[in-house]
Amino acid sequence: MPSSVLKPEALLRPTPRGLWCEPGDFYIDPPRPVDRAVITHGHADHARAGHGSVLATPETLAIMGERYGQDFAGRTQGLACGETAEINGVSVRFAPAGHVLGSAQAVLSHRGLSVVASGDYKRRRDPTCALFEPVPCDVFITEATFGLPVFRHPPDAGEIGHLLKSVTQFPDRAHLVGAYALGKAQRVIRLLREAGYDETIYVHGALERLNRLYEHYGVDLGPLAPATGSKADFAGKIVVAPPSAIADRWSRRFPDPVTAFASGWMRVRARARQRGVELPLILSDHADWDELTDTLTELRPDQVWITHGRDDALCRWAELNGLNARALHLVGYEDEDDEDMSSEADG
Repeated sequence: MPSSVLKPEALLRPTPRGLWCEPGDFYIDPPRPVDRAVITHGHADHARAGHGSVLATPETLAIMGERYGQDFAGRTQGLACGETAEINGVSVRFAPAGHVLGSAQAVLSHRGLSVVASGDYKRRRDPTCALFEPVPCDVFITEATFGLPVFRHPPDAGEIGHLLKSVTQFPDRAHLVGAYALGKAQRVIRLLREAGYDETIYVHGALERLNRLYEHYGVDLGPLAPATGSKADFAGKIVVAPPSAIADRWSRRFPDPVTAFASGWMRVRARARQRGVELPLILSDHADWDELTDTLTELRPDQVWITHGRDDALCRWAELNGLNARALHLVGYEDEDDEDMSSEADG
């Protein structure tokens, strides 16, 4: 990096209030209310209510409005991926992150320096959101939720195949699939449709508004119905619900249910056994180890900053591969199902 170019910490640096862009006077995904926030996606560990102003993709703004009410911020500005906004002389644009509907990387440019804050991301195709777009940059800020070599997520189609095989094998049992309400539930439903499952899928009431929002943005979820009725109604059926509901008395209304859980953490079989999950489905909305390292290999930025997750292993890998890496140790971001299957975000 030429000496005349702005140093990265002069453009963006970690503070107790989050990643702060000093020249632009805004924060990226701040954990507490601030005057001006740039939000990468709608999961609640990144998107809080109460900011003075919010810049985000139109889809993320719609998600925040659905979850927090339309007055969730003093002012809002929608910025579609590929468009550019100027904030106090700092150029900001969004590029798809592939995490959930509306998720985006924040691309900052100022005085010859480019920084990309990825938020949360994955590299594989997801039928419910735009594919991750690699953006060349001087500094790449990455998550490391699954930043250990043990985490290599299998193909989605195979995991959905396990679910459909179980439905065929146990036609008298309901199949309860625990899936986080924003992103994972809609992805599971859409993957089932792509696998040829065209029957009605029953959904917990907590999913209904976000399902409608996804369909508003063009994601066809097929025939859905509320998961209400008698036990006999659900024999051989698939029911999708938040993970907390699967572990709750709510699940007792279903006939001898097969309990499934869709999460990257299901790679760790001890977690599945501990939570009483009969059918683990390894489906993650985060990059696995290979996706993380492939992304860094592809971009080869001057610096890699790691916001949260398993940062030690990824830092070490980066150093061994000639990259300058550091862990930011930001607070306020969950490791997504690490502490509780009912946590706000999902693996």
